[in-house]
Amino acid sequence: MGKNRLYLVTGGAGFIGSHIVETLVNRGEKVRVLDNLMTGKHENIANFEDRIEFILGDIRDFKALGKAVDGVDTIFHEAAIPSVPRSVEEPQLNHDSNVNGTFNLLLAARDAGVRRVVYAASSSAYGEIGTGEKKEDQLPSPLSPYAVAKLVGEYYCQVFTRVYGLETVSLRYFNVFGPRQDPSSPYSGVISKFVTTLLNGDRPMIFGDGEQSRDFTYVANVVDANIRAAESADAVGEVINLGVNQRTTLNQLLSELQKIIGTNITPQYEPPRAGDIRHSLADISRAEKLLGFKPLIGLEEGLKATVDWYRRNV
Repeated sequence: MGKNRLYLVTGGAGFIGSHIVETLVNRGEKVRVLDNLMTGKHENIANFEDRIEFILGDIRDFKALGKAVDGVDTIFHEAAIPSVPRSVEEPQLNHDSNVNGTFNLLLAARDAGVRRVVYAASSSAYGEIGTGEKKEDQLPSPLSPYAVAKLVGEYYCQVFTRVYGLETVSLRYFNVFGPRQDPSSPYSGVISKFVTTLLNGDRPMIFGDGEQSRDFTYVANVVDANIRAAESADAVGEVINLGVNQRTTLNQLLSELQKIIGTNITPQYEPPRAGDIRHSLADISRAEKLLGFKPLIGLEEGLKATVDWYRRNV
């Protein structure tokens, strides 16, 4: 990282974006945030907003983007409508934000002479490819509009690197969780939902039989990988999985959370949701090789930190 560099975080008032912003600010970096506050929240950056430049704007608005990318060295592109179910219900919004918005950002970055864009891609691009580890060289098979949009973003990143020389790195996030994930949205991550439901003494809801599995990744691991991806020369033009290589079913997850919180509440099982995949597990050998990435915080420690945060804040 460099003291005279300016970093732009799109979606910087969102869940993951605000953690990247906070880490950069704590390192003494110059940070600009672009967010339309559609899914982001002002309180996510309230503790350090006096140390950042905030632009209320949308990645679909080329004028706002032009202002946001001016003088920027590195962009962490987190802005998105981040939800499979919402993309099924609102495919047009998903496409406008996640495809057109990402294309606009890359174009603006190219024109402004930005050095590098680190793009928040998604493991949903894999779809239902077997039950083993997902590897980056497998052929994608997206099952939802969200997955398609995130995959198109990856392709655009790679093309902008090949054709225009804009350095890009696409990080395929597996299921990220941690403090500041909004539990009030119907599209929120399962962990924020489970935690707040259990803390309220209510019955958690599981779509399907609960034996579907995910590679749950604590947000600090994601921030660390983003910072590494901004600097690694070997990562340019690459697509890189970002998980912890640990398979956890929803039933196991709920049981672990009940242990931490001290509850014993029977879940309510509902029919599976359209576009949801059955199993998702990251092969992280490419992240280890190209980024020097190793998970900093495991599932149990991450869950405890998350529960503590929700106890204090929600």
